[in-house]
Amino acid sequence: MSLALFSEYRDVKGRERLFKDSPLNSDERQELFYAFIAMCRLVEIYYLWRPNLRDEADNHVLEIAVAAGAQTIVTYNRADFLGAELHFPGLHIVVPADLLKGI
Repeated sequence: MSLALFSEYRDVKGRERLFKDSPLNSDERQELFYAFIAMCRLVEIYYLWRPNLRDEADNHVLEIAVAAGAQTIVTYNRADFLGAELHFPGLHIVVPADLLKGI
């Protein structure tokens, strides 16, 4: 987790229109957010890899993963990450369903 990504998640969490069909109410989403943040580790990025993904925010997420030594990024935007000019062989991009299946 970086401070920039934390700020983005906190901002998105507050957009009520995104959660109109959510089974969780605002307090439950807040509790889930706190639990998620409690499991995160703050990572500083010392080197900008710039894998040149279409979305600059995706570049940042990939850089956090590399800086943290992560093995997996779990995202619904898998296709966006696969278009990188730089490849990191030890880093896998999976969708949530694949993670739950153990793939």
